[in-house]
Amino acid sequence: MRRRDALKALGIGALTATAGCLGGFERQSAWRDPPLVENRPDAVYLPAITEGMKMYGMTKTGPYGVALSYSYPHRFWSVAGSELQKTVVEADDSLHLMASVWDHETGAVLPFDAGVSIELLRDGTLVSEEVAYPMLSQQMGMHYGSNYVLDGEGDYEARVNVGGTSLHRTGSFAGRFETAETATFEFTFDTDELYDVELERLGDEAGTPGAVPAMKMMNMPMGAAPGIGSLPGTHLGRQTSGDAFFDAFVVEDGTQFDADGAYLYVSARTPYNEFILPMMGVRGTVERDGAAIADGERLRRTLDPELGYHYGLPVDSVESGDTVTLTVDVPPQVARHDGYETAFLSFDSMQFEA
Repeated sequence: MRRRDALKALGIGALTATAGCLGGFERQSAWRDPPLVENRPDAVYLPAITEGMKMYGMTKTGPYGVALSYSYPHRFWSVAGSELQKTVVEADDSLHLMASVWDHETGAVLPFDAGVSIELLRDGTLVSEEVAYPMLSQQMGMHYGSNYVLDGEGDYEARVNVGGTSLHRTGSFAGRFETAETATFEFTFDTDELYDVELERLGDEAGTPGAVPAMKMMNMPMGAAPGIGSLPGTHLGRQTSGDAFFDAFVVEDGTQFDADGAYLYVSARTPYNEFILPMMGVRGTVERDGAAIADGERLRRTLDPELGYHYGLPVDSVESGDTVTLTVDVPPQVARHDGYETAFLSFDSMQFEA
């Protein structure tokens, strides 16, 4: 059975093309909204259906490693402040493109505040251009993606424009990732290849706590947070809030992190796959004997080759018996695929004892 026939039999989407002929596909999407779990928990859950992906290529440009992958057009949820907005598949969407960006020296995935955009050209003429949303997926981790409209089957050029970052950077990352760069990919859009992307229904497991394992493609980094045992400093413990993990650490001599005294930092990650959770607003209070050493200070979003993407705060010191309180006043400003869209939106305060 051909893949497109299998999809019809499953009732997943409407496929209008016939073998060897584009037919009505030029103005029809190969994918409509798949099943959505009812009564979804306010937590990470296994989605009703998982979609595989394929890669158009991987390259280097400036300090960046860049990969371009594709899958069926599919829904996702964007976040603005604390508001969640569903983006549905439009009738003329052709495919979902995903750009992954990392430091090609260390493999650290880079969440950029300046953004990533993708231009699509055919015979030198611009066909589509969209800002690619920073996104979290259970299978791909941190990446940039959106649905795109193409002008039928054939050869295309994709230009992935990486805007650089103004994030605070420490260690060997200081002064890097400031320049805008463009990675170029040549690809052929073939509906048969798109329909060969794997699909799987999760049946009774759908809606239960958990996450689909991350995919492994050509050793492409997925944005996993550093292992807790590899992080420097005193580990104050792990707290869970908004179904996210927050691990707090104190480095007594924070010189290498641009701190005159100690350095308090937090590594935030998803449960299960432990992907980084970027673009949050986190505040910290340090209390000693009832007095505030730091009072509701904003932790700075920081990139470091050893700590990864984290939230940091220079403090004079953190001593035994001190209480550290963390609050999240801005949830991660990243779009989400199925299984993440109901988590990481509302957070209780967290306390750690030094």
